[in-house]
Amino acid sequence: MTSAAGGDPLYRLLAWLSPAYPIGAFSYSHGLETAVEEGLIKDRASLVAWLDSVLRRGTGAVDGALFAASWRAATAGDWSAFDAIAERATAWRGTSEMALESRQQGGSFLSITRTAWPHAVLDEVHQRLEGELALPVAVALAASAHGIALEQALAGYLHAFTANLISAALRAVPLGQTDGQIALAALEAAVHDATRTALGVESLDEVGTATPLLDWCSLRHETQYTRLFRS
Repeated sequence: MTSAAGGDPLYRLLAWLSPAYPIGAFSYSHGLETAVEEGLIKDRASLVAWLDSVLRRGTGAVDGALFAASWRAATAGDWSAFDAIAERATAWRGTSEMALESRQQGGSFLSITRTAWPHAVLDEVHQRLEGELALPVAVALAASAHGIALEQALAGYLHAFTANLISAALRAVPLGQTDGQIALAALEAAVHDATRTALGVESLDEVGTATPLLDWCSLRHETQYTRLFRS
């Protein structure tokens, strides 16, 4: 399968979702740092339980639905619907830190992708929305523009989201590298389930979260005395 721009879609997806892609993901913990500080995450088992909940009932559910809706709107060329989804995505965060996390990474992703993997659609959206895109919307837009299948792109996005939070946990708990890989393996089903659930969403009005501790930790992080991460 070849993308609309003549390249390998899988190669591009792997590049964009690599920890080396310069969007600043390493500087965010998505409230996990406070969860560690409060003793909610203290070992591998509690980390897996926390991230399983985030994927199935928290940010994974919201971002997955936003990703799928954005990809479909962009692929159909329905830019009024895409812009409405993008606007909703920028507001669909429980705290200011999580909003910053998604907005900053989304803007960085769009900027570097326009430079390294140029496409006219990326430029048009950047100009129209002044570069303000939440991360799932930005990645979905690039995936659509470069001919990457929705299910493949979405699964990759949620895997990268999970892997980044595990990387944060390795620095905050702390855990060893082997523990991190065991945790990632244990979350395979949760990533796949979150992907399938997102693909089945018919309306974004159906989507919500049930992770109040995540929001509480993010709020607490704003005034946490010692911090390694920006969220």
